[in-house]
This record gives sequence, structure tokens and C-alpha cells, in this order.
Amino acid sequence: MKEQVITRPRDLQVGGEPYRLVWHKRRWMCRETACALATFTEQVPQIPARARITGRLRERVGRDVTDGGRTVVQAGRDHGLSWPVVHRAFVAYAAKVLPEDPPDTSVLGVDETRRGKAVWRRDEGTGAWVLVADCWHVGFVDAAGHAGLFGQVEGRTAEAVQGWLAAQPAVWRRGIRFAAIDMCATFRAAIRRALPHATIVVDVFHLVQLANRKLAALRRRLTFTQRGRRGRTGDPEWEVRGLLVRNIEDLTSEQINKIERNLGWMGTRGRHIAAAWKTKELLRSLLRLTFKHSRHTPSRTTISGARYRLQAWCAQHPFLPELVSLAETIDQWWDQIEAYVLTGITNAASEGNNRLIKLEARTAFGFRNRENQRLRSRCATTRRARREARPSSAWVRSSRMA
Repeated sequence: MKEQVITRPRDLQVGGEPYRLVWHKRRWMCRETACALATFTEQVPQIPARARITGRLRERVGRDVTDGGRTVVQAGRDHGLSWPVVHRAFVAYAAKVLPEDPPDTSVLGVDETRRGKAVWRRDEGTGAWVLVADCWHVGFVDAAGHAGLFGQVEGRTAEAVQGWLAAQPAVWRRGIRFAAIDMCATFRAAIRRALPHATIVVDVFHLVQLANRKLAALRRRLTFTQRGRRGRTGDPEWEVRGLLVRNIEDLTSEQINKIERNLGWMGTRGRHIAAAWKTKELLRSLLRLTFKHSRHTPSRTTISGARYRLQAWCAQHPFLPELVSLAETIDQWWDQIEAYVLTGITNAASEGNNRLIKLEARTAFGFRNRENQRLRSRCATTRRARREARPSSAWVRSSRMA
């Protein structure tokens, strides 16, 4: 033994109060000339050599950030640690609890979420602006279960999406039967190349949203044509603008009469707005044929009949470009729309995960490091799955007693 040293490593609090842990340990000296250490001190698994923080404190801090919903700053304040120390503990704990390969799923959800602003840099040689950091993150989500976010890729391009899918195990890719997306041609092209066996399903929410946008664009255009200005209080079509985008089955008879009465006061242009309103409801009638609403799988004859009624109604109004554009979009995405009617699969899981990702970013007051944001986003969206996978505390106590 060479000497005795005193260390004061930081440990977990007791009863919510910090305490001082003092360790009187011995420093040893090796008399062997071939020894590379020469001197060394005592150590235990919880406090390795040259450590100033116990292992259980590091694990607790990492768990607070990963599963506790705390930011790195808040976890550091609670335990009296610095930001770099807490962040390293978080990264180590996340690497331990997050699966290396994505869990198996039969339905893959693909959607993008915005991350701040894009970063551009001017090329000194050509003088052109080059995109350094994209403002979009594309997420891959378990749309059939609760596994959460599988991963994210920076950039809303077909190459980025296809590259992430190609990097996954072949067995996992073969298990995907459906892919739910919004009406993004980039995602559709990438999935067709990376998952040629999967059926692409378009999200119903974005379809109805598109119809409402066309209806609002038509109403604004006709208002400006008739009055030479934007709509305002007192205009009959302005008074019912909120009712037009609501589901017709949710409207009362008085509200429906108000729509018909106000649009009737406008004359021909009011009838055009009513035609767009009916187009939106015809599209909703087509989408409601799915077994989730009708309690049985619709036949292709029924689906074709609903599609014909919608397209025939749009063909009767060729002078309304909004309806013509909507009909063309439905034709271009018909295979994916029909897949939704037959399966009832939506991309609601991706939208829910996007909400959690944005909430995590707001809690942290934004992220400057994109890799850190992707890791925090994955931890936030997989907490439920990891909590369900862990055994209950009662089972743990009984197993320890046994």
C-alpha cells in the first residue's frame, strides 16, 4: 500500500435530500517493473477508477431524460450535475434500452415533420446556394401497434427515404404488408422501389383536408369575383364558411337550412359553392364505405359506383377548376384510395408521433443538434412500448422475495 486517499463521489439523493458520500480508499503500488499501471486505487463496480459519479446516479439521470420526460438541463438541476455529464448518461442509457433493429410490424407509417429552418451556404466556386441542413425530418412509425418511432432521416427526398429502408434487415422489410402515407409523390416513389411487395395506402385525413381546401379556395375566388374584395362579416358565404367544412351528419337541420339559404342569396355563384360542398360530401361517402364504418368489407362494385358518382358530378362542372383539379388528384391516387377503403388503414400513428416530437422540442426550447433531436424524439415516442415491455413492480418484488 502506498497511501490512503479520500474521494467524495456524487450519489443518489436519500429522501429527496442530498448527502455526502466519503470514501477512504487505499492506493496500491506495484513493485513489478513490467506493470504498466505502477499505482492504482481501490474500485467497486458502482464507482470505477477515476469516477466521480456512481453508476446508479448515471443510470437514474439517463432514465429521467429517456423515460421521465425531463430535459437535460432539468435533470442536471435536480441531481446537481452539468449538462455534458447528464447528456452522456442519457446517450448511454438510451443505447441500452432502445432496440438496435426496429420491431416487426405489418403496417409502416411514413410522414414528415418540420424542424426549424433550413440552413443554406453559398458555394464560393459557383456562387450558388447549397442546402447544408434540411428543415424536414421523415419519420418511420409502427402504424399497426405501439412500437412508436423506428427512426428518422433528414431530408424529404426519395433517396433519403429509400436509403433508410434499404439499410434495414431484409426480414423486417419482407414483413411489411402496407405502407400508410399522405399524398406525397416522393414517398410513394421511394416505397415502390424499396418495398415493391407492400400496398401503399393514402391517409383519409389528408383526402378530406384536400377537399376542404378546394372548397375554401373556390369560395374565396367567387367572393372576390362577385365583390372585388375578400370575404367579411355580413357576406352570406362568409357566415357559413365554418359549417361548410364540417361533416354533414354533424350538422343540425337549422344549420343545413342556413347553408342553403345563404348560398341561395348569392345566386349562381352560391350554387357553385354548393356544388363544391356536395363534392366534398360525395368523397366522404366514398371513404365511409370502409369496413370501419359499414362493419363489413365493401365490394369493388360498390366502390366503383361511389367513384363513378363522384367523378360524374365533377364532370358536370368543368367550369370550376377546383373541382377538376380534385377529380384529377383522385384519379392519380385511386389505387391508394381504394386500398384505404378495403383495409381501413390510416396514418394516425404518424400524426400522433409527430405531436410527441413537437412537444419534446418545445419542452427543450428547441434543439441545435439534429442527431440529438432524433435520439430524443425516438425515446419520447417509444416510452409506451418500453413501459409495456417491462414487468410490473409487483412481479419484480415477488421474484426478488422468491
